[in-house]
Amino acid sequence: MFKEHKEFHSVCLDEGWASPEGYPENIQEKILSGYLDEENKKGTRTRLLRFLPGAMTEDPFIHDYFEEVYLVSGDLTVGKGEKKEEFYPNTYASRPPQTYHGPFSSKDGCILLEIHFYE
Repeated sequence: MFKEHKEFHSVCLDEGWASPEGYPENIQEKILSGYLDEENKKGTRTRLLRFLPGAMTEDPFIHDYFEEVYLVSGDLTVGKGEKKEEFYPNTYASRPPQTYHGPFSSKDGCILLEIHFYE
C-alpha cells in the first residue's frame, strides 16, 4: 500500500477529527495520507493527533510499527509522577516497533504530526 499523490493543499483544522479506537474522546486524529493495516502489518499513515486541553492517557503504548512524532504546537507531558518530562513545539521522537512510550498528557492542548509505517 502506497500513499496517494497529493500536492500542496490547505488542511482544515476545524473539521474531520475523530478519536482513534482505544483513545479518550479528547484525543483525536486527522488522517492526512495513507492507510496503516495493523492486522496484516503493512502500509503507512501520516496523521495529525490532537490533545484537547487536559487530555491524558493512563497507560504506556506499545505497537508493532515504526513511529515518528513531531510536536507542532502546544505542550506534551510524557510519563507520570517523578518520571514525567514536558515537551514543547519543535521536538521530535522516532520509535522502532515494540518500544514502550507514554503515558501522555497535555495541560493546554497540543497537535502532533505522526508518521507510522511497517518495514
